Amino acid sequence: MKYMVIYSPTETGWSAYAPDLPGCVAAGETRTETERLMSGAISMHLAGMRQDGEAPPEPSDVGMIEVLP
Repeated sequence: MKYMVIYSPTETGWSAYAPDLPGCVAAGETRTETERLMSGAISMHLAGMRQDGEAPPEPSDVGMIEVLP
C-alpha cells in the first residue's frame, strides 16, 4: 500500500505526516532525511496497528504534495 505523505519545510528543516495514519509523523534537517524517517515511521505505525489487532486503513489518496521554500 502507498499512503500519501505531506512534506513541509520548517524553520529548522522539514516535517512530514500521513493523513490516513493519525499520529504518524517525522521531521529531519533535510527533505531526504525526512523521507527516510517517514518511511520508517509508516512501517512502525502499521506494525503497531497489526500487533494491536487493527487492520491498516486503505489509503484514501495516493500522491505527493511538495511545498518548496
